[in-house]
Amino acid sequence: MSTVFVSGSQKNPGCLVQLLWFVFIGWWAGQIWIALAWSLMLTVVGIPLGVMMMNKIPQVIALRGQSSGITVTTVGNVTTVTANTSAPQHNILLRAIYFLLIGWWLSAIWMELAYLICLTIIGLPIGLRMFDKVPALVSLSRS
Repeated sequence: MSTVFVSGSQKNPGCLVQLLWFVFIGWWAGQIWIALAWSLMLTVVGIPLGVMMMNKIPQVIALRGQSSGITVTTVGNVTTVTANTSAPQHNILLRAIYFLLIGWWLSAIWMELAYLICLTIIGLPIGLRMFDKVPALVSLSRS
């Protein structure tokens, strides 16, 4: 039995389209999106929508989608393709305490720093990678 990890391909627009989007729309729409997502995270009712919005920040800023991985397992003539699921999560009580004591303010600083790095255009890849880490900073979420 052999297992091969294949990274899912992203259907993103070309680099020029992404750059033009960022220059004309992404830089200001991203800041509004970040502020709204973070504000929703501070309300109990808005947390699910806030999390969804935080996961979409790279798409709002630079039309960059999320990649998904798949595992292909071949046994004889049978090939099985399975989507990778997220890692086991920490205890919900630990995550809630972390959010109340650290996550809410640390995520705000982190997102603003990532946004400022994105504004340099040269730092755009680094800033977008930082946005990928926001769920872990907010609530110790594992991906």
